[in-house]
Amino acid sequence: MDMYFRILHDEASGELTYLLADQDTREAVLVDPRGRDLPVLAALLAERDLRLRWVLRTHQHDHLQVREPAQLARLGAPLVQGAAGENIRMARDGDVLPFGREGVRVLATPGHTAGCLSFAWRDRLFFGGLLAADACAHQPLPAQPEALWDSVTQRVFTLPDETLLFAGHARRARAVSTVLEQRRWHPLFAGVSRDEFLARVAALAPAPHPAALNAPA
Repeated sequence: MDMYFRILHDEASGELTYLLADQDTREAVLVDPRGRDLPVLAALLAERDLRLRWVLRTHQHDHLQVREPAQLARLGAPLVQGAAGENIRMARDGDVLPFGREGVRVLATPGHTAGCLSFAWRDRLFFGGLLAADACAHQPLPAQPEALWDSVTQRVFTLPDETLLFAGHARRARAVSTVLEQRRWHPLFAGVSRDEFLARVAALAPAPHPAALNAPA
């Protein structure tokens, strides 16, 4: 099966978008696309004659909740996320979203925002801002630290060690790591108790201006 995988990285904000495609059936999925990137995204799809099947958002922020969905609707595919809105399909834990001969499985992983989702495909997990606890350009600190601890330790860190983790925000141009690496060395989660994690999050200072957020998720 011929698959196509592409990463788009915005160096100023650190935000990442992922394009997955089954080139046999020409069906594609976008994970965390940005409204202002529509011309680039449309060109990528047209270049390989791809039909967009789903637009997946790992998380959304209140001040962007009206503008972004309206822009992304112009891509012509169902918009899937964990929070309700006009012309939005709310995904739930365990849903499988088919494209071509492939499928993306939905994991409910609240914490960065209340409605955060992660998307599992093959040996990969797209987790948005879940592990980038202080690196989101639009929300520097987790909305629900207790839920975040549960999502990371019970949903992400229980996946196979070799699972590839793809961030929604990247520092130092690094987008991917593994479950084993993050479980052992993540600066906030590794080797600490739940109470110690919550104390660390409470001590975090708000992140600097988005242009300075070039840091690994």
